[in-house]
Amino acid sequence: MTTAVAHDDHHHDHKPTGIGRWLFSTNHKDIGTMYLIFSLVMLFLGGAMAMIIRAELFIPGLQFVQPDFYNNMVTNHALIMVFGVVMPAAAGMANWMIPLQIGAPDMALPRLNNLSFWLLPAAGTMLILSMVVSLFPDTGVMVNTGWTLYPPLSVQAGMGMDFVIFTVHILGISSILAAINIVTTIVNMRAPGMTWFKLPLFVWAWLFTALLLIMVMPILAGGVTMLLFDRHFGTAFFDAAGGGDPVLFQHLFWFFGHPEVYVLLLPSIGVLGLIVPTFARKPLFAYKPLIVGMAFLTAIGMVVWAHHQYTVGMSLGVTTYFMIGTILISIPVGFMLMSFIFTLWKGAISFETPMLFAIAIIVMFAFAGTTGVMLAVVPADLQYHDTMFVVAHFHYALIPGSLFGLYAGVFYWLPKWTGHMYNEKLGQIFFWWTTIGFNLTFFPQHFSGLAGMPRRIVDYNTQFTEFNFVSSVGGMIFGLSHILFLYIIIQTVRGGKKAEDMPWDGAKIGTTGLEWTLPSPPPFHSFITPPTVK
Repeated sequence: MTTAVAHDDHHHDHKPTGIGRWLFSTNHKDIGTMYLIFSLVMLFLGGAMAMIIRAELFIPGLQFVQPDFYNNMVTNHALIMVFGVVMPAAAGMANWMIPLQIGAPDMALPRLNNLSFWLLPAAGTMLILSMVVSLFPDTGVMVNTGWTLYPPLSVQAGMGMDFVIFTVHILGISSILAAINIVTTIVNMRAPGMTWFKLPLFVWAWLFTALLLIMVMPILAGGVTMLLFDRHFGTAFFDAAGGGDPVLFQHLFWFFGHPEVYVLLLPSIGVLGLIVPTFARKPLFAYKPLIVGMAFLTAIGMVVWAHHQYTVGMSLGVTTYFMIGTILISIPVGFMLMSFIFTLWKGAISFETPMLFAIAIIVMFAFAGTTGVMLAVVPADLQYHDTMFVVAHFHYALIPGSLFGLYAGVFYWLPKWTGHMYNEKLGQIFFWWTTIGFNLTFFPQHFSGLAGMPRRIVDYNTQFTEFNFVSSVGGMIFGLSHILFLYIIIQTVRGGKKAEDMPWDGAKIGTTGLEWTLPSPPPFHSFITPPTVK
């Protein structure tokens, strides 16, 4: 028995080097790093597609691309940004930080962790192949359905569509496995004394995110599987001629698609819950109500999906239900924003890069909430539906709500991840550059949308020229800012001022900073006496 144990210890001392260290890794930090690198690569790929879209819309008429290719860019840009950038980046942060924040030696299921990461590059390859096969004349048109993949377009699309369906399947498996791992880790591996209401907000946010993924991802998988059967096996789930219903697909898609918005949002709320107290130098306001708010958001978010389909002809009762439910969602969201504002209230605020992003999120996400309530109201939405107003709304929700939260997390944790401090001046330049570029890009789209400019269409009426000109210039500014982001990250990884044990002032006075104090794996640790602020 003793020899077996000794042998096992010896086995654990052997660390694979070179490519094997990454390929077969079961280390939560290495896997977290791979997630983050993958999402950074995909950020540039998805961003390049957005640049193509904005370049085409710079002036009216057809400039650079064919309509089919344009619609393919719209489709793939969305799929890459949602599944390839925001979700992997958030998962990378979860992998890195959750074990440290709960005092666990690693994730509960390390091999599953490895698998859930390596499915992602496979899915990314499939998505790129979906474009490649469309270049050959006999395999049909590019996938031009938008990320929603609605039939009948998606039933008629060429072979590329099969690759996209396969992509979605692989991504779904990856997400479900990662989510199971995160829930298992949080439930089973908290250190002694680390009770539920001592968990950092980031851990709570990920618990709800993971539960949402487990509940809604299989529905999307079912929907695209039915689509595959309609395409190849003679079924008619979504074909009215065969007794099916194309609107059924919309219900299946949005039952996944709406909770997915909260999957993208919640991890960033969790990051804010650490950053705002650290840089306001006072404890988080209303910690327990915030958790209740996230639970409420998770529950209501599951049952309002059809507000994406007001125009399909649902009954008055159903439509009214979805409208009221959607408006109710603004309550927990508004509460969360108020909680962060009250945390800032009378704080000794220091404006480092993570805090700048946090404040920008609070300001700009509030705007997304306002336009969201506009879109929730049925008679108004009948006018806004499928216009650029919707594009403006969801980019104000997802770029401040998800992406900026991830940027904040990157700057907050880079010292932890790399051992070096990033260049604060460059970080602040990146913040202003990207924020100004973002608002120049998407603010005008509210106006062009209200004036009636449709989305997902390659050409437009000359009356929309000025708005699109500003939007495209803003898009180029916003896109180019990310070269600086990449530079800052590479510079920090390669060296620079060594990070102290607690790089942020707020952490030094013990309001937060739990994640800084734990080595990994941590010693036996009791969190029964929380740090107090004198």
